[in-house]
Amino acid sequence: MSNKTMIENRMLAIIATDGFEQSELLEPKKELEARGANIHIISINDSESIRGWNEKDWGETVTVDKQIEQANLDDYDAVVLPGGQMNPDILRTNSNVVDFIKAAFNQDKIKAIAAICHAPWLLVEAELVNNKKVTSYPSIRTDMLNAGGIWEDSEVVTDGKLITSRNPNDIPAFIDAICGKLAG
Repeated sequence: MSNKTMIENRMLAIIATDGFEQSELLEPKKELEARGANIHIISINDSESIRGWNEKDWGETVTVDKQIEQANLDDYDAVVLPGGQMNPDILRTNSNVVDFIKAAFNQDKIKAIAAICHAPWLLVEAELVNNKKVTSYPSIRTDMLNAGGIWEDSEVVTDGKLITSRNPNDIPAFIDAICGKLAG
């Protein structure tokens, strides 16, 4: 692991709800923890766990650490937003989630807001993509452009504290970009 950027003692918030793309939550969580990060799964529903979507059917469940109303932005160094179609579509209609993301963008302590696949929808809802370089799952490209984003088809795009990626194949680059921001 010597060639991988370590992020010991960094606290990350992963915001998700039922229908998150399983690989886009579980793989980054596992690798970021292996690199030293502490992670809280933050959700919007009152249940103790949320369930992923694994390609064509329901997948694994993940324990929720906090509800969005209980999350204190000052506790975190980064916010990670996994995709899937259902998860970000539900989350972007929740004003507490959108307000948390907006506040994270304006918080100096937060070094990265990372969104993969359809999760950049949340960045659009939080009005953060205007004049920013971004990528996303191709089907929401027009949404990114309509929100003023400068969209490109790359595995990872970083603009300031925003980090975006397209799909599960981009997870290694996505993780490296998050770690690079937190280590720098």
